[in-house]
Amino acid sequence: MKETLIIAGFGGQGVLSMGKILAYAGVMQDFEVTWMPSYGPEMRGGTANVTVILSDKRISSPIAHEFDTAIILNQQSMDKFEALVKPGGTLIYDVNGITRHPERKDINVYSINATEECAKMGNAKLFNTMILGGYLKVCPVVSMENVMTGLKKSLPERAWKMLPANEEAIRHGGEIITAVHTL
Repeated sequence: MKETLIIAGFGGQGVLSMGKILAYAGVMQDFEVTWMPSYGPEMRGGTANVTVILSDKRISSPIAHEFDTAIILNQQSMDKFEALVKPGGTLIYDVNGITRHPERKDINVYSINATEECAKMGNAKLFNTMILGGYLKVCPVVSMENVMTGLKKSLPERAWKMLPANEEAIRHGGEIITAVHTL
C-alpha cells in the first residue's frame, strides 16, 4: 500500500496541520511516512500545500509529481493540482471558493461543504478536521484511533479540550462528503 496525497489551499485553513495529523496517524500504524510542507511567507491567506506519503514499504523520495489523492481547498490549488492526480485517483474539494469545478472524468471526484457545515456548528476551527473526515471516508488509509492520537500529538496541550469537537467534526465530514463523479 502506498498513498501519495497533496493537500492544498490558503494558509490558515489547516492544510499543514491536516497533513501532520495524517503523518502521525501513519507512524502509529507502522507506515513509512513523509510530510513535506510548502508555503509562502504570509502568515495567513498565502498559498500552502503539503505532500504526505504513507506506505507499508520504504519511500524512496518525499517529492511527488503526481498524486493518488488531492484535497483542494481553493481555486488556485484546483488550477494547479487537478491535472496532477493519477488516472483512477481521487480529488476531494471544498465547494466554497471554487469557481471552476473539476472537469476530469478519469478520476473519482468528491465534494464537501465543510465551510457551511462549520458555520452551522459555530466553529470555523473545525474546518480541517471535517475535511479530514471526508477524506478518511473515501480513503480509509489510517484508523480513527490513530487519527485521534495524531490529532492529540499535533495540538498543544492547551487545545486538548477541543479534541471531542474535532472528533465530532471528523465523523461529520465522513457523513457529508458527496460523490460528484466516480469510476
